[in-house]
Amino acid sequence: MPFISDRFPTMTVVTTVGTITLPDDYAGRWFVLFSHPADFTPVCTTEFVAFEKMKPQFDEMNTELIGLSVEQVFSHMKWIEWIREKLRVRISFPIIADELGYVAKQLGMIHPTKGTRTVRSVYVVDHEGTIRLMLTYPESVGRNIYEIVRAVKALQTADAYKAATPANWPHNELVADRLIMPPPRTIQQAEERLNKAKQGEMDCFDWWFCTKQR
Repeated sequence: MPFISDRFPTMTVVTTVGTITLPDDYAGRWFVLFSHPADFTPVCTTEFVAFEKMKPQFDEMNTELIGLSVEQVFSHMKWIEWIREKLRVRISFPIIADELGYVAKQLGMIHPTKGTRTVRSVYVVDHEGTIRLMLTYPESVGRNIYEIVRAVKALQTADAYKAATPANWPHNELVADRLIMPPPRTIQQAEERLNKAKQGEMDCFDWWFCTKQR
């Protein structure tokens, strides 16, 4: 099972839009791969509708969406047809038909006591094919899609500014939307930070806790 900072394993999969190879076919783009326990289930249906409605925000972040469950492509096709007809939402992202569970097993998406039903796993993979974030929810709890959007945005912002994001970013209770600077690695760097903070060139609670604006 891969982990954060590993390269996403190369695999060719069958989806509702044809065969794709991960992560190669998404080179230069980020993608969110998420598994759902089964088609035609209420919680999963609400998740797919929520993902589709928030797809413009993922598009703005150059991030694609990919669903997955251990079912045939025909089941996926009929389910998204039902969503379109009954809920007036057209699911535009691909859904992997992992009929034999090979992908789900490789990615650790199947709970050992749940048969072939996948848990609600989320993999965020960057434009270079590196796994950047992993989340797992139980069957009984639908995902917070807003949090997945926030997490992708936080990862991309941290990369761009070579910094870290605080809790609840961009609405942190202490530093608002400011970014946390990497800690200094020498005594000299620590002293320089404190001097800059005294001169108003930097915001620091202490030498090990400094922030900057984007």
